[in-house]
Amino acid sequence: MTTILFVKTSSLGDVVHNCPAVSDVARALPGVQIDWMVEEPFAGIARMHRAVRRVIPVAWRRWRAALWRPSVWSEIGAWRRALRAERYDAVVDTQSLVKSAFLGAAATGTRHGLDRASAREPLAALFYDRRHAVPRALHAVERNRRLAAASLGFSLPESLDYGLAAAAAPASGAVILLTMTSRDDKLWPEERWIELARALGLPVILPWGSEAERARAQRIAAAVAGKVPARLPIEALAGLFLAARSVVGLDTGLTHLAAALGVPTVGIYCGSDPALTGLYGAPRAKNAGAAGRAPAVAEVLERLK
Repeated sequence: MTTILFVKTSSLGDVVHNCPAVSDVARALPGVQIDWMVEEPFAGIARMHRAVRRVIPVAWRRWRAALWRPSVWSEIGAWRRALRAERYDAVVDTQSLVKSAFLGAAATGTRHGLDRASAREPLAALFYDRRHAVPRALHAVERNRRLAAASLGFSLPESLDYGLAAAAAPASGAVILLTMTSRDDKLWPEERWIELARALGLPVILPWGSEAERARAQRIAAAVAGKVPARLPIEALAGLFLAARSVVGLDTGLTHLAAALGVPTVGIYCGSDPALTGLYGAPRAKNAGAAGRAPAVAEVLERLK
């Protein structure tokens, strides 16, 4: 039986973008056993994938901050034992960063990754047994898919499947507004969120992750009688998305998750290029805006139609 380990550790959007590659492998290699190494905050995404047998969480960020603690070394030892419990036919590092290549090197099996010209961090290629060329200008989803296909020797299917399944919360009929993102240049002005919510005329829910994000959500919610829930784990957010009428979000991993789950989703792009990291391969998802051009409210409303 063929066993494969995917190494895609972070961030949330990158983990979602890896899901179609996992689906491709499951379809191309019947009976394959697929494990996934992923940073612990994003392990819920890997667990949602129907084809993943075993999720191996890694706490690199937390461990690195407390390497002097015996408990951390105990965790690292347990992680290494879990990884070494299987000898893999292939270890496919779709992250192709020095960090992910180093972590993947702890697994037993032939290691695959991008070559120096294709990887975001060329030094990562030194860790691989086999290196593959993938054009850098492709969308992140297609880069992952092509690397997996080249590593395992199969042709890509024409259709794309994220392979995610989650339990829906009770239907809310609300629109989820994801107003948070990792960079200030990706933010959409708060007054446009307020204008959008008023134009929709529907209940809106504004999740958050950090205190700054909660404060922003509360300001917007106060202007439109929206709801700001308690902080929710990824699995609960997935259920919230499935229960919603639609999702509108910035360039953040949660927006990609909503689209991957098949929810009607509009991605708002202000400081990044949707051609490289936009919502992709989800039939009910659309992008608005572009790098350096924040979309008008009317454009977002048009996409929601």
